[in-house]
Amino acid sequence: MTSAPLATRLRVPSGPLFFPVTAFRPDGSVDVDVFRAHVGQGIEAGAAAVFACCGTGEFHALTPEEFQECVAAAVAEAAGRVPVVAGAGYGTALAVRYARLAEEAGADGLLAMPPYLVVAGQEGLLGHYAELAAATSLDVIVYQRDNAVFTPETVVELARVERVIGFKDGLGDMDLMQRTVSAVRAEGPDDFLYFNGLPTAELTGLAYRGIGVSLYSSAVFCFAPDIALAFHRAFNSGTREGDAAVNRLIDGFYRPFVELRAEGRGYAVSLVKAGVRLGGLDVGPVRTPLHEPADDHVKRLAELVERGRALLREDA
Repeated sequence: MTSAPLATRLRVPSGPLFFPVTAFRPDGSVDVDVFRAHVGQGIEAGAAAVFACCGTGEFHALTPEEFQECVAAAVAEAAGRVPVVAGAGYGTALAVRYARLAEEAGADGLLAMPPYLVVAGQEGLLGHYAELAAATSLDVIVYQRDNAVFTPETVVELARVERVIGFKDGLGDMDLMQRTVSAVRAEGPDDFLYFNGLPTAELTGLAYRGIGVSLYSSAVFCFAPDIALAFHRAFNSGTREGDAAVNRLIDGFYRPFVELRAEGRGYAVSLVKAGVRLGGLDVGPVRTPLHEPADDHVKRLAELVERGRALLREDA
């Protein structure tokens, strides 16, 4: 666990927020050694934080024991250099159990994913996340997506809950996000964090930055850290030249990658995992119900990565 508060560490990140994949052996068991190597490579490449066992890390497919083992491995590998945030989800009782396992494993915080299956009202969602936040001493980031969609008024109440420090948007409704940011700015704490949490957040980074959301998760960092780092530097430069570099990467790499990702269900995870294997680290396959991408799609991914790196060489 790092010594500085999680919100302080995340507010102005030195690099991308890293969401590692979870490594599996050919027999389907978790390969903790390879997972730890993957985490270590990301930190060495410049990750500002590790979000272990979250969506890209197939949280849904892990047993509680596997989850805790992986979070502990990420904490050990990070060794205090960067914070480690762990996923927590399902119904309230299981979300609390995963939160406590993460705390025991040494995590710095939680990414609270949507409750399982049910479409709950705002009062129920608020109660769920408040109970989760009260269950441990860990700071919590609430993840809006799928069946957990919040009104601005509910986010104001969430922001007032002790240990809820941030809100990650995986919905992509810019009108709703603008109203949410405005409502919290007017009525909530002034240090609340927001994250662009769409599957390939870089594609919409400029739009989110326009409403005051500059933090984002990067799945691309898993398999092409050089491209993700170049984007992060350009995006945060605050210059016209930086924005021009961002647009070149969007046009030449990120938009084609998102279009490829859209060609298969579950590709937000399985295509990323294939990319890690292309880079030389055998993190194994995804677990069902996800499936492996088609061979042609993996070939196209390799070509896209090379195209992205060619853009970096042109900008050098």
